[in-house]
Amino acid sequence: MDNILKHLLNVELEAEALVKDAIEERERIMAKSLEEVQMAEARFDARIPEIRQSFLTKAEQRVAQTIDETKRRYEERSLQLEAMADASRKEALQAAVAIILNPEQSD
Repeated sequence: MDNILKHLLNVELEAEALVKDAIEERERIMAKSLEEVQMAEARFDARIPEIRQSFLTKAEQRVAQTIDETKRRYEERSLQLEAMADASRKEALQAAVAIILNPEQSD
């Protein structure tokens, strides 16, 4: 019986040692995980200016493209309006010449 009690005591001590080792391993894993998270956050924080600059560069490119497109459309519309104005001037000049040359027909 004495041997059984000693054996049980030894098994209990081994079990406690295993539990203690498992707890220590869990603590090491948690500490390592926390350290890795902190390092990942630090890397991300270090990249924030780069990310921000990338977004700003893309936004500036889109703005420049929009400005160029707007200018192009403005110039196209301006040319169309000038052509329409020239056509109207020609028609008006032709009508004025017709009135001057044939005043009786304009009544």
